[in-house]
Amino acid sequence: MNDESLVPQRRIVVLGVGNLLWADEGFGVRCAEALGDGWDFTPPIEVLDGGTLGLALVPLLLDATHVLLFDAVDHRGAPGSLLVARDAEVPRFMTSSKMSLHQAGMNDILASLELLGHQPVHFTVIGIKPVELADYGGSLTEAVQQQVPVALQLGIEELAAWGVEARKRVDGTPRETVIAAIARERYESGRPSADVACRVGDERFLARRAAHAANEADDKGARDE
Repeated sequence: MNDESLVPQRRIVVLGVGNLLWADEGFGVRCAEALGDGWDFTPPIEVLDGGTLGLALVPLLLDATHVLLFDAVDHRGAPGSLLVARDAEVPRFMTSSKMSLHQAGMNDILASLELLGHQPVHFTVIGIKPVELADYGGSLTEAVQQQVPVALQLGIEELAAWGVEARKRVDGTPRETVIAAIARERYESGRPSADVACRVGDERFLARRAAHAANEADDKGARDE
């Protein structure tokens, strides 16, 4: 990463990425929302919902000297476990099997920044291994939700190492880090339950996929005979 002494002014960005419609894939966005709405920082920092913007994040990070990223990461730990990766460690955790386009683009984002002549001085990822992704439109699983406060504390400690003081907000007024339509309280109260909305995929597609898998198995069995 760049030599911090050569950077004239710091710009610290906290970024949460993920797809709220894929259960635990929304972990990063919910972390950014909770941190941005619930804490004040000195000196001020930027807390952003990166959603699934992918390469559209490049201009948002082009002059960032410090980046703290919350994300769902398919690391080797148990489902629901947290991972902290820093600087040169980060790319190898962004190259394994990915669950969505935004994750596949994270290394592309870093490469694009480098091509444009910029690298953050410090880049830290706080990631969680998802428990469930196929609950389309569902919330975070309980195991992942329980890790959100732990992840926030890890993030606050990382910011402290960068010279940023975090203070819990007492007035309770949210900053709307994410747009109101997908804010956690509204999302949780407004989405249909699994009883009235299928959240595991279209049955017609699943039936076709099952039939295709069965045909492939029959073909393989015939070739092996």
